Amino acid sequence: MVTIEIVVYTIESALRAQEGGADRIELCDNPADGGTTPSYGMIEAVRQQVNLDVFVMIRPRGGDFCYNSYEFHIMKRDIDQCQRLSVDGVVFGILNSDGTLDKNRCQELIERARPLKVTCHRAFDMTRDPFEALEDCIEVGFDRILTSGQQPTAALGVDVISKLVNQAAGRIIIMPGAGVNEQSVEAIVSKTKATEIHFSASRMRESLMTYRNSSISGMGSAEGAEFMIRTVDPERIRLIRKLAEQEE
Repeated sequence: MVTIEIVVYTIESALRAQEGGADRIELCDNPADGGTTPSYGMIEAVRQQVNLDVFVMIRPRGGDFCYNSYEFHIMKRDIDQCQRLSVDGVVFGILNSDGTLDKNRCQELIERARPLKVTCHRAFDMTRDPFEALEDCIEVGFDRILTSGQQPTAALGVDVISKLVNQAAGRIIIMPGAGVNEQSVEAIVSKTKATEIHFSASRMRESLMTYRNSSISGMGSAEGAEFMIRTVDPERIRLIRKLAEQEE
């Protein structure tokens, strides 16, 4: 049995992930930035409406993972809010400027977050040495690592992911993610022996707006993008799970 985690950015996507049989969701905002912390209202709504495990992204901005003291304070306060809202886990990662894991601040956040589960996100993929970073993640107490094997997609990083799984030897969960889809999941699971996978199963749907102001387009994004809504395709989740589990 492979555990399926779906990244979602809206309440609609969370409900569709549940419909598709996901085991867990990673709740984020701002997909264009690779995911940041969602609003209090979003977390509350998803927690109330979804029966899955809900893991919340703790990331105060896009860009790198080297944070100043103000941003670190924000992360601590966001974790406090997640505990009040009874989510199941949080997802974060902090690096030093030299590309190593910031063990002191990561450990402080992990201790603050307990008893919630804690995942190190793809900040891991920006470390200078993934095998050193793996041992650091274990030392500070992360429960799992989301990684593409330091490549643009998990399919390209499959060799590194396999080595990480072997080195981890059950001490921490290694969860492949990034570009996992119907074409790549079988090979990823077969080669890495991963027991958890992370993907989006995304699709775009048309806006319900019938009136569209032709004088303004983009609203800060690509032209016409405000009339295309990112959501999750439940059928894709079912298919990818089926493909993943036949390769166990």
